[in-house]
Amino acid sequence: MDDSKPFSVDTVLAPVDGSDESATAVEYAVAVADRYDASVHTLFVLGQGVVHGMDAGTVDEDAVAEDTKNFLEDVGTIADEADVPLSTSIDDGFSQTRKTRHPGNVVLDTADEIDADFIVLPREPVSDATAAEVEVLEKAAEYVLSYASQPVLSV
Repeated sequence: MDDSKPFSVDTVLAPVDGSDESATAVEYAVAVADRYDASVHTLFVLGQGVVHGMDAGTVDEDAVAEDTKNFLEDVGTIADEADVPLSTSIDDGFSQTRKTRHPGNVVLDTADEIDADFIVLPREPVSDATAAEVEVLEKAAEYVLSYASQPVLSV
């Protein structure tokens, strides 16, 4: 007789960076949450160029805030259409003062903070990007896949 508990999910973490690939990951996260009657938490991770640019004053913080808000509104629409509860947060994936702060750590720390049971993150390469333009979460995917204590779906 098998005494193991059935697999259950209460919270799905979907880290995003504003890319088309991360929007696709949100669709998968909502589908997983819908299947298990769970909620989705979307974490918008700001990339290194954005963080450094805002620190240096070369990137308009209001424009970043508006773009992030618009993306998260689109995420909200996806969750609403599936009738899946959604919460959101925003964090920077890099620090000028902490060498250990990178997108992978930010994702795993958030997963622990919100008690996520499942993580869905983008991993597909951006087809028309140069190495300098690779989205922030694409760089973090291998780290999260290697060190997450939760199941991870990489899309």
